[in-house]
Amino acid sequence: MEVIVGIDLGTTNSAISLVRETSPEVFRNERGLATLPSVVGFGANGQLLVGESARNQALIAPERTVKSIKRKMGEEIKVSVAGKEYSPQEISAIILRTLRELAESALGHAVVKAVITVPAYFNENQREATRLAGELAGLNVVRIINEPTAAILVYEPHSERNERILVYDLGGGTFDVSIVQIERGVIEVLSSHGDTHLGGDDFDELLLNYVCDEFSEEHGIDLRKIPVAQSRLLQAVEEAKKRLSTEVVAEISEEFIAEKDGQPLHLRTEITRGEYEDLIAPLIERSIACIDAAMSDAKLLPTQLDRVILVGGSSRTPMVQNLLRNRLEKEPHLEIDPDLCVAMGAAVQGALIAGRNVGTLLVDITPHTLGIESLVKFSMARTELQTVPIIHRNSPLPASRSEMFRTATPGQAAVQIRILQGEYTEPERNESIGEFLLEGLDTDLDEESEVIVRFDLTLDGQLKVSAIDRTTGRENFITVNSAMARFRTAEGARASTALAEAFGDSAKDAPSSAGSAEPSEKAASAADSGLSSETTQLIAKARRLLPSASKEDEAEIRELIDVIQGCAAQGNQSGLDVASGKLIDLLFYVEDR
Repeated sequence: MEVIVGIDLGTTNSAISLVRETSPEVFRNERGLATLPSVVGFGANGQLLVGESARNQALIAPERTVKSIKRKMGEEIKVSVAGKEYSPQEISAIILRTLRELAESALGHAVVKAVITVPAYFNENQREATRLAGELAGLNVVRIINEPTAAILVYEPHSERNERILVYDLGGGTFDVSIVQIERGVIEVLSSHGDTHLGGDDFDELLLNYVCDEFSEEHGIDLRKIPVAQSRLLQAVEEAKKRLSTEVVAEISEEFIAEKDGQPLHLRTEITRGEYEDLIAPLIERSIACIDAAMSDAKLLPTQLDRVILVGGSSRTPMVQNLLRNRLEKEPHLEIDPDLCVAMGAAVQGALIAGRNVGTLLVDITPHTLGIESLVKFSMARTELQTVPIIHRNSPLPASRSEMFRTATPGQAAVQIRILQGEYTEPERNESIGEFLLEGLDTDLDEESEVIVRFDLTLDGQLKVSAIDRTTGRENFITVNSAMARFRTAEGARASTALAEAFGDSAKDAPSSAGSAEPSEKAASAADSGLSSETTQLIAKARRLLPSASKEDEAEIRELIDVIQGCAAQGNQSGLDVASGKLIDLLFYVEDR
């Protein structure tokens, strides 16, 4: 079978993928990293550096390093690196060759054909320069496709639906938004707008300046003027930025970051998601302006959009997703890794060109939003409650998110955490699936206490909700087993009631199949043997992944399935939980390879 890889040649990071069996897989390096920084450099002794090693030396030796070369594609210019002149195509070819060698190492044979993606706004010169870069890297570029087209292909490889989709692509160095129409399987870009100087790198710079200004105010030293310190701190704030996508507070800590009067200085600070979002808000608004322009060019209203798809690592930013929900009134899709979906979509295009069968990529997601009940207004005359989402529906599993809340009054001794599941703002319209009390808060505070609520949702639907008081460190938690199944059961009951009302009493006793597919004989057999529906699904997934597992992993998977079934038959719940946890962890690594 012909091998055609898919490549996302990005401004900040690049990736390479191939359809194996019927699904695209991204090649990873020896450290398990799926993306290659799009940076090329030369070391002090002249050795070629590509990717992470080149990025690490960029701040301390910028004259020997080049990055963001994609912005110069199609221009008749040369860039100077380590005293030599290179065209943008030559630099890009070095990145592409590194990706090609990564794939060849994994496959054990040569890779000669590729599909490469470009932004929808690229002109013909830029597209031809990309094709030439591929040829210089030893690749036969069989197709150049638009990045939003690739993103849609990985979600819908054989879509016959008529849809209008907005693709929001916020990467490390650039932003673009495209309005795409699918009609009878043909994908057409209706409009595209972007900002070539807007991305995660700009977020990093704002956060770096924030921390450096704080350090300078305390110690009188500007870390931006110390290259090594700036390089270390830039990596630290980038990691903090990533953590703030799921956590509400991130610590930035660097030992011996500088020296003053012969004494070492350490940096240790915390930044909340709210503080970070205040910094980046003007940049995010620039992306919203691009959306408005693209919608205007396509002559569409938000209500005429069918879906919103998120691409690029920076689209994980909660503020981005919340703005899109509010402006477009659609739940954004990011089930497929935003860093990798363009490369995977390019691989799908390559497989289709090669005449291979490509199936829909199966991703475990949460079908409903999970949150807590929160007090909006409190007075003697009126109390107003609302549901605050923490894990939104369509989030890929496993999922972990946290949010910060304040107590209703200063000196409050305890708070009640009530967990809700559903899409409504009004708490009473959602399903209550658990609650617990966090006690021991500081009653001497003159202001409201800050409480961090964290949700951890596993692949099999087990939800752990914890709450911690930032002042006292007091913590409490609850584990809700089978959260997904509980909601599906409730939905099924409501559907049965609705049918009974619509068709009369004869429908009351009819079995409901709402929200679930008809079980197979194996699933039914498993259920009869005492397994929960979540455990049954876990075993089904394990069996489905057996062909892609190594011999050692295959043997361990089969053994764990036997243990789970044995514990279920004996009523050994603790043993069942332990074995299920081990199987979930093992499947995560098998699926990730």
